[in-house]
Amino acid sequence: MSLYSIRDLEHLSGIKAHTLRIWEQRYNIVTPKRTDSNIRYYDDEDLKLILNISLLKDNDHKISHIAEMSPEDMKNEVFRITDKSTKADEQVQALTLAMIDLDEERFEKLIGTNALQMGFERTMLQVIYPFLIRIGFLWQTGAINPAQEHFITNLVRQKLIVAIDGQVIHPEKNASKYLLYLPEGEMHELSLLFANYIIKTRNHKVIYLGQSLPFVDLERVCKLHQPEYIMTIVTAAPIEEGMQNYINRLSNTFPTSTILMSGYKVVGQDWKTPENVTLINKIEDLIDLVERNV
Repeated sequence: MSLYSIRDLEHLSGIKAHTLRIWEQRYNIVTPKRTDSNIRYYDDEDLKLILNISLLKDNDHKISHIAEMSPEDMKNEVFRITDKSTKADEQVQALTLAMIDLDEERFEKLIGTNALQMGFERTMLQVIYPFLIRIGFLWQTGAINPAQEHFITNLVRQKLIVAIDGQVIHPEKNASKYLLYLPEGEMHELSLLFANYIIKTRNHKVIYLGQSLPFVDLERVCKLHQPEYIMTIVTAAPIEEGMQNYINRLSNTFPTSTILMSGYKVVGQDWKTPENVTLINKIEDLIDLVERNV
């Protein structure tokens, strides 16, 4: 079971902390637990309740009416709304609930419905990516446990692999060659897999080397295949030589390739980027770059 502060609930539900306190007092909707040192905290059931309330309120249910609903009635109404909703924020709320409950069937239904309605790529961009950003916040604050994170990321990973395998690619003779990898110690693969999907669907060639690749192996493959682009994402892996030195090493080792870099350890930092290094701040930047090369 994970534990949450009232600020965690605010960030996850969009409901202000002072509003939550008013509801506690006026409607007795949720009652925080307290540690031995009298610090307020909430558990998974409290988070699910607040997420359900947030979604119901956004769909014109009055809080006074919500307070009278049983947990089962509330859950059924949320399912009814999200089953027919096309609003991305409501789908993100529903995925968060599926993650907390480790509900694979619910997750599959939500993603399948969205993919049918707007296609896999738009589902990734408008629903799954915002959801993963939320998961990242939860992970950083310690609000979700490893089992919940592994459960949901593995399900998303399966969807990406199936989508990639389902592509029929017909690269042109002048198609660009992209080499994709994660540096040694880096295991967060979802963004790299989606980059693989994006590049392949634009009929470019991809050499996908995956997680935790030693630099010496990167050199061997690049020497053999001479890719025009080398892409990596650094989210959590500690770079022993320091990030700036790693950036410079990539630039100097592969001077004829364009190095594409992204991830929490790269984006929004004050790194000095050599001429052949491009920072990808968001996934849309990669899409623009790849489509310019079609």
